[in-house]
Order: sequence, then structure tokens, then C-alpha cells
Amino acid sequence: MTVDISDIERILAQEETWRQTQAINLIASENTPSDAVRRVQNSDFMGRYAEGHPNENGHVNRYYQGTQYIDQIESMAHNEIVELFRVKQADVRPISGNAANTALALAYLRGGDTVIANSTDAGGHISHGSVGVFGRRIQNRGQSLKMGSKNAINLHHLPLTEDHYHVDAQKTIELIDQVSPQLVIMGKSLFLFPEPVSEVAAYCKTKQIPLLYDGAHVLGLIAGGQFQDPLHEGATWMTGSTHKTFPGPQRGVILGNLDLEDEKKYWPAADRGVFPGSSSNHHLNTLPALLVATREMQQYGREYAAQIIRNAQALGSSLDNLGTPVEAREFGYTRSHMIAVNVAQWGGGVEIAKQLEANDIIVNYNMLPGDSDPRNPSGLRIGVPEMTRFGMDERAMGELAQLLHDGITGKNVKAQVNALRARYVEMKYV
Repeated sequence: MTVDISDIERILAQEETWRQTQAINLIASENTPSDAVRRVQNSDFMGRYAEGHPNENGHVNRYYQGTQYIDQIESMAHNEIVELFRVKQADVRPISGNAANTALALAYLRGGDTVIANSTDAGGHISHGSVGVFGRRIQNRGQSLKMGSKNAINLHHLPLTEDHYHVDAQKTIELIDQVSPQLVIMGKSLFLFPEPVSEVAAYCKTKQIPLLYDGAHVLGLIAGGQFQDPLHEGATWMTGSTHKTFPGPQRGVILGNLDLEDEKKYWPAADRGVFPGSSSNHHLNTLPALLVATREMQQYGREYAAQIIRNAQALGSSLDNLGTPVEAREFGYTRSHMIAVNVAQWGGGVEIAKQLEANDIIVNYNMLPGDSDPRNPSGLRIGVPEMTRFGMDERAMGELAQLLHDGITGKNVKAQVNALRARYVEMKYV
């Protein structure tokens, strides 16, 4: 070795020790891949290119030579993802969920088009908003990305029920009738409850309007059959991240379950949007890792997803009962992997997230319904996929709730947090 990397290795070792054995990780968009997933990422594929689709039956689809082995891996990943989700179409090349969204936005939308999506304060992902890829894609020169201005882009927000955590299906149908969008987007970043896909998709179909379901957060729950099944409920495409509730490498997917007629109409947008639209080479070294994670979810996904949801509900109930308000109490707090916690009375999300990090509890601050400033929100988003994978159950969630409550209210609980985490360092569902 001709260069000194000891300082880099020291930082990596510190991160590994902290996040894998000391800290309690409650970021809803994070997970720890298994040893098998991590092991197969460090390969020769790290430096290789394979644009296009795998070569097959003597037909050349790639733009590079030397792809015979990645062709096998990509074809296997495609086929096994299709089997896991019981669908007809899949593109495993996006390098993230956001890149999957970008692919569809670039390929399907044009300036001046109209889109309906969840607002940011209702939990919608930033890519769905005015400054995200969907908003920018439909912008024409001279139009403003500022919602509500005189010359704003044609972006509309999904109507919500009074609790602000559910989409109002009937009002959405009325809005579709009113504005005739080119695309309807469902799915969220703060995603507590299933969306009314069946009702809205059925109406969209009568108007020949595609519906995109952003399943970035809940992909693993869907794979495990524990949330909802948007493609079988009528969504045109589903995008997703493969490193959240789906505990693989940081990649993305686009899935479809289209009949032959709709496949011809809608799937080319996904295909050309991924390449050459949003990426060229697609980080080949993480593709074998996705294949491993897919097999893990095929075997353990149902059990894992069910425990995630039980844990999230138990954590929400316990924390709320201790006096730290958890949103959506009247609906059982959540039907997903996360809860939304209101910490406005203790200084807001930013301060409390920092306070918890000082106690080795890792969360992220998040907007709640009614918040207007994403940099100063009143809430925390707390997710349990990673700690569930390390074996925490409902009883452990009760202990964790007490530590969270104490940390939020200003107590020093770092030693207790480290002690709790030390009991849960062996990965399950692998």
C-alpha cells in the first residue's frame, strides 16, 4: 500500500462501533443490510459499466463488452423481484428511489402538464413537490415554483380528511375531474397509513390517467404482504427504495403489473426514463446485494414486516401513554414502520433530534400537518425497521419508549441507551 489510509479506517471503525453496537437507530429511511448483502458489494463490478439491458439469446442490448456476468446477475435480480412482488414488469437499474421517481418524471411529463400529489406538510416526499423533480419537470419558462402565486405551475395537492393523515378519495376524484392531470402521485415520506389506491386508480383508469405509487418507505412492508398492494389495486407504476423497510443496498426499483395494452402505453416511460434518462451505468456492485436482499425478503419478509408494524404500534402507544404526544392516536398511531411525534412543547423537532443524538438515539426531525417551515418543524419521524431486524420486540419497545420520553424531556439516558442496545446486536431474519 502506497498511501496512508489509517485515518480513514479509524473513522470507519468508529462509525461501525457506534451505529452497530451503541446507538439505537430510529431513522425511518435507514436499515442495516445483512452480512451477506454487505459481503457481495465489494467485487470487481465496482469498476465496471453495463448500460442498457442484459444481452440475451445472442442479441446485443448492452453498449459495452465484458458484461456476461453482470447480465446473469441483473436478469436474476429482475426475475426474483418480479416473483417476490407477484408482478409483470420490473426495472432494477435505478440507483435510488428518488432516481426512480426522476426517471418517470423525465420520461412521462412535459412542461405545462398537471400533477396531483401529496403536499410536504401532509408527508409527501420533496421529489413530489414544487422544487422537486416533478414540480420542476412541469414548469414552463416564466412559471413560478411558488405554490399559490399568480403564475404557479400546475401542481395540486391531494385533498385530505380532517385528521390530515388520510387522503380523501372522493374529494381526490372531484379534483381529478376538475383539473384533468397528466399524472396522480400517491405515497409519502411520512407514511403512516395506506392510501386509497383502489378507488382513485379505478377512476383514473376511466380518464386514461396513470397513477404512480411512491413506495420508497413501505416497499418491504408490501413485499411482506403487510401494508397494501398498490399494483394489484390499480396503480400504474410503483417506485421504491431498497434500503428502508426493504433491507438491501441503497438502490431503487420501478415495478408494474400492466396488461399487454397498458404495458405498451406506460412501461416505455419507465424504461427510457431510467436509461438514458436518469442514469447511465447503474452502480453494478450493489446489484448482487439487491439480489441477496430479495432472497432474504422472499424467505423472511412476511414475518419481518409483521413484527415491524407491531413494534411501531407498540412504541407509539407506550410513548403516548408516558405523556409524549404521538400523532394519529384515534387510528392506532400507525399501520406502517413509523410514528410521528409532536415535540413542539419541548422546543421542536430540530432541538429534540439533537438532544436525542447526544443520548445515542438517532431520529430525524420532520414536518407535521400544519407546519410551514421544513427547517423548523414541530415533529420527529421515528422508524423501527432497523431495531426490529436486530431483534427488538414489543416489550423492548416499551423500554425504548421510556428512554425516548426521558431524553425528550431533558434527562441524560445515554448509559441506559447503550445498555439496551448492547442486548440487541445480533441480526435476525437472515
